[in-house]
Amino acid sequence: MSFLFGPSATAKIEFENSEERKLVKFQDNDDLPLFIGDENVKGTVSVDINGKPIEHNGIEIQLIGHIEMFYDRGNHYEFLTQPLELSPAGELTENKDFPFEFVDTDKQYESYNGINVRLRYFLRFTIFVKRSLKNIIVERDFWVWNYQNPPKINSSLKMEVGIEETLHIEFEYNRAKYHMKDVIIGKIYFLLVRINIKHMEIALIKRESTGSGPNLYNENQTLTKFEIMDGAPVRGESIPVRLFLSGFDLTPTYRNVASKFSLKYYLNLVLIDEDDRRYFKQQEITLWRKK
Repeated sequence: MSFLFGPSATAKIEFENSEERKLVKFQDNDDLPLFIGDENVKGTVSVDINGKPIEHNGIEIQLIGHIEMFYDRGNHYEFLTQPLELSPAGELTENKDFPFEFVDTDKQYESYNGINVRLRYFLRFTIFVKRSLKNIIVERDFWVWNYQNPPKINSSLKMEVGIEETLHIEFEYNRAKYHMKDVIIGKIYFLLVRINIKHMEIALIKRESTGSGPNLYNENQTLTKFEIMDGAPVRGESIPVRLFLSGFDLTPTYRNVASKFSLKYYLNLVLIDEDDRRYFKQQEITLWRKK
């Protein structure tokens, strides 16, 4: 990744072991190198002065983490800034490589690119050029994951759906917390059925919440939806549910990230009767990233 700074210089940021590092697809044509949360960020910046010496007031690189709200693009919330001086004031008279390493940087949040919000990690390399209104700046993004330990408590989920003297359904899932390649296993029991149910479906929903108060935005995205029953059930009948999570583009559950946004997942059960009336029951599940 190279950048041109007028006619004077080009620079390139390379991460150590970049050819061996896993890449995460960020956008259509942009794959970003992946770092695990507690991993050191190490590499080299190569500067080509194109034969023209550069007087400067210092050279530095920063590791930055910030959150961008797409409805408020002018304001970024910076939750991490770690500077590293690469050279004191002086003059660049030849092409030069600047090695860097950020050690024990607390990358506590995962990278995220959502509907209304983006959490971004990147390096910003700067040459503070003397007697110039414009410094030489180059940025390079990278992606961050954080592995999590299995939850110590992971009880089953039990819920009921009911319409007085008309419908009583109980459904149970084997756990409340799942890793992102897990399988959700459950069963639905019909305890009382006095309406004509046509079919039943279940959906996995991702809900992104950004902002707060009057500026709270909720965006729901249905990741999958499938029919689990076609035709009228009878009292005492049970229906198994099995959902493989590995086929979907998931993240862990994020709760109140830097007081800016949250990301939650829900199982949504929908019953549809012969008059096309719809009955809903929604239950949150927690997702975590397994090593």
